[in-house]
Amino acid sequence: MTAPHIGYAAMLERFHPTEAIELAKHAEVNGFTGVMAADHFQPWVPAQGQASFVWNVLSALGQVTDGDLGTGVTTPTFRVHPATTAQASATLAAMYPGRHWLGLGSGEALNERVVGQYWPEAPERINRLFEAIEIISKLFTGKEVRHEGRYFKLESSRLWTMPDKAPEILVGTAGPVTAKRAGRTVDGIITENAPLDKVEALLKKFDEGAREGGGGAKTRVLRLHLSWASDLETAQRNALTEWPNGGMRFGKSDIRSPFELEQMARMVRIEDFEGRMLVSDDPDAHRAHIQQFLDLGFDRIYLHNVGRDNQREWLEVFGREVLPALRR
Repeated sequence: MTAPHIGYAAMLERFHPTEAIELAKHAEVNGFTGVMAADHFQPWVPAQGQASFVWNVLSALGQVTDGDLGTGVTTPTFRVHPATTAQASATLAAMYPGRHWLGLGSGEALNERVVGQYWPEAPERINRLFEAIEIISKLFTGKEVRHEGRYFKLESSRLWTMPDKAPEILVGTAGPVTAKRAGRTVDGIITENAPLDKVEALLKKFDEGAREGGGGAKTRVLRLHLSWASDLETAQRNALTEWPNGGMRFGKSDIRSPFELEQMARMVRIEDFEGRMLVSDDPDAHRAHIQQFLDLGFDRIYLHNVGRDNQREWLEVFGREVLPALRR
């Protein structure tokens, strides 16, 4: 049994970038290892209030922390061409050798539709993602690349700034079809907390794809949302006011505006978080909850506490009472 890799999820749709950096530094002081940073052009709901550029923040974090740095996740298919994503990722990996991993996803209209492109159905978004991954993977070889595919073109070119070792590529998904495809084609998977049976089924599909692809061990990453406060009433209030999207039991990838989600958030009740996000003032309950996911075989878990005003207290309490008791 060894101590697991528990990192900090820097939610850039919720915290000003300078505050997110300070919180990530405080997380590391309290035993958290590494940072996953969200790539958002808009927050989920207006009250969350921020949406800074993920690459700027990760670059700054590399200067003031020592752990790993990853996008959780970025979309290389609408706002940004995959070649630009590859360049940003390779540059970060060159600046901080061995620390950066690249998390990619098929995107949400909330963030990607802002550039005015047609927003396709999920199958096309997923196909776009995997074509983008093909381009990024080729560019990560450091060799000259030319691509003319169904969705993207790339003139003959290469990445001139490259790390000694290319970043690990992970795909973010909650869907079994994409999970299996990811297992065949990339280095790992990222998913979010959901009922254990659903997460376990997702990992099985990912493993099936990995076996079909003939690769070796693959990385499993989880971003775990939670609501902890020193009293239960505050933990419940924080869940409802700060992270109501965690209680919405429907897909959100086609919603275009934070103001649309704000209207839907009015329907969320505390019982809607049951089985989806733990709301508790008991650190030991959170420890047991996190341990369940470690027992499923996740290699790294990045924690996000939804309370805006108790981030430092939460990091200190979990660093003292929760992280030391976790085992993998």
